[in-house]
Amino acid sequence: MTAPHRKRIVIVGAGFGGIRLALKLARRRLPYTRIILINDKPHFEYHAALYRVVTGHSPLETCVPLRDIFAHSPVEILEDRIVGVDLQKKELRGNSGSRYEYETLVLALGSETEYFNIPGLKEHSYGFKTVTEALALKRHLHEMMVTVSKVGTMDEKVKAAHFLVVGGGASGTEIAGDLAHYAKKIATPHKLDSSIVPIDIIEAAPRLVPMLLPKFSSRVESRLRELGVNIFLNRTVVKEEIETVHLKDMQLQTQTLIWTAGIRAHRLLGTIKDLETDKKGRAIVDEYLRAKGQEDVFVIGDGAATMYSGMAQTALYDADFVAERITEATLGNRVWRLKYIPRKPWYVIPTGHHWAGAQIGNLLFFGHIGWFLRRLADFRAFQMLMPAGKALATFMSTSKFSETCPLCETEKNH
Repeated sequence: MTAPHRKRIVIVGAGFGGIRLALKLARRRLPYTRIILINDKPHFEYHAALYRVVTGHSPLETCVPLRDIFAHSPVEILEDRIVGVDLQKKELRGNSGSRYEYETLVLALGSETEYFNIPGLKEHSYGFKTVTEALALKRHLHEMMVTVSKVGTMDEKVKAAHFLVVGGGASGTEIAGDLAHYAKKIATPHKLDSSIVPIDIIEAAPRLVPMLLPKFSSRVESRLRELGVNIFLNRTVVKEEIETVHLKDMQLQTQTLIWTAGIRAHRLLGTIKDLETDKKGRAIVDEYLRAKGQEDVFVIGDGAATMYSGMAQTALYDADFVAERITEATLGNRVWRLKYIPRKPWYVIPTGHHWAGAQIGNLLFFGHIGWFLRRLADFRAFQMLMPAGKALATFMSTSKFSETCPLCETEKNH
């Protein structure tokens, strides 16, 4: 007797949305289905905590093996980078050369760094969009401290120690605030005066975190200035050379430019024939988060053109919504009960050691209360993706430090 065909539900991307969706569908035990999760890495990366990897914390919080998350789940995990999607044939093409067929496809691809075709920017800047990038930036910061200790003149020292953050959104303010503390910390074992380590942040808008309330922006700006961060508003980068950053009306000397000003939807979306995208490269979706004109293709998280895409909370919310729609379709329900209604997320932005600003609706919280809300959100995110014990262990790993610089490691142990 021939075994019945099992419907292939293929999820591309193991970020918050992809993992949450796979877990929820697996728990439903839908009849005659296979749940296949394809990701280009064997682990989940918690992007919201990557700035802490740059400033000396353990990467364990940001990097969780998928095998741990799906240890007792029927989800099939495949490691491959999808480089092509054929909506007509219902087939995916992997970088490995493999082909993957599907009956239902969910694109949970996340986002990528956008450099806006600024000359020299990609080649000469640093980011922390991945664990690999975050570790490379941390290594560079320590290398710059060694350089500062060896160069002769004060002008050379200041140029080498100058850290420039471009982009005053959430990521930019987070890294600038933490750098203000971390730079002083690592200057000591290198026998440097921390006062010669300038940290600047540049934002094209008239205020930092411009997507939030003006009062929120004002408090974050005040906090950064208290930490010694120099703030330049209404400025845009037009070119970067090896040691010079060109703005529209000024130049800055630096060997460390940290780029956080550009994010776009994953480029794969723009290569898919018959998939409509908006100006930001996000897929146009209908009221059920299906790609426009496609009955069996859903798009969730950063890649969907919805009101609050780009937030981890939105990706989790999208995953829950699509899990219900796929369940209904699998069970033969032709009329779906609920349409997608965007949910406004919380915004919690750490700015320096144990300080954060939080905006929940129109309510604002700052300082230690804001920091507590951020850590609560971190733990809640892990709890939604893994068993309680594993979530707690991952969450607690953030209190650990991990330095590879011999001088800083020696100082820490004394």
